[in-house]
Amino acid sequence: MPVSDRNAPREPLWPDDPVTRAAAVAAAGLREPLPPGLPAALAELVAADADARVRAAALGALARLPAPSADPWLRATADADPAVRRRAAELSPAFPADRTASVLVGMTADRDGSVAEAAAWALGEVGSAGVAAGAVAVLAGVASDHGDPLVREAAVAALGSLGDPGGLAAVLAACRDKPAIRRRAVLALAAFDGPEVEAALRAALEDKDWQTRQAAEDLLGDSPTASPGPNAR
Repeated sequence: MPVSDRNAPREPLWPDDPVTRAAAVAAAGLREPLPPGLPAALAELVAADADARVRAAALGALARLPAPSADPWLRATADADPAVRRRAAELSPAFPADRTASVLVGMTADRDGSVAEAAAWALGEVGSAGVAAGAVAVLAGVASDHGDPLVREAAVAALGSLGDPGGLAAVLAACRDKPAIRRRAVLALAAFDGPEVEAALRAALEDKDWQTRQAAEDLLGDSPTASPGPNAR
């Protein structure tokens, strides 16, 4: 059922059609000046609208507002629809990290792989708050053991973004994973140093995947070797 915004008399009712309503809600976050009562109306949509597209659009509109409250975001992370949970993870950098970091850690275990992937990526964006919430150990486990290679890749990238020494072993192990993950792991090694890092980069110079070799060459400052085109296997 459409949700009314009693404090915005020029738009007392969101459109009935879910697609039109989602579009109107998404545009609401771009308004200047901000209509009175809009944040509360958007938060109500996140919590109660019957259509997942509208709930996700409302959260996106809230994320564009100045200093948005984390409460609607927290609600969206527990939404029944994975698309809303994924959108919450993607939008987490817009909300206070001290409220989001520990929740994102838990979301890496989401039953939907796309949610887990987005949560892993987001943990790389919250910096010290993620480290304080225990993200490094969790991401290291995800990078090593998750069954979805996209989730493993996102976890490796996040470990590189955080640059915490506790994540180095998992990044080094990822240098032996699938090609896309090996490439990501080599790039993540830029955040670390030490003889084991140099050894891994040297080994990557001989990788079967040319993009992995190129990444290692770039980091080591070696002269790039002739590389096949981007469609080469």
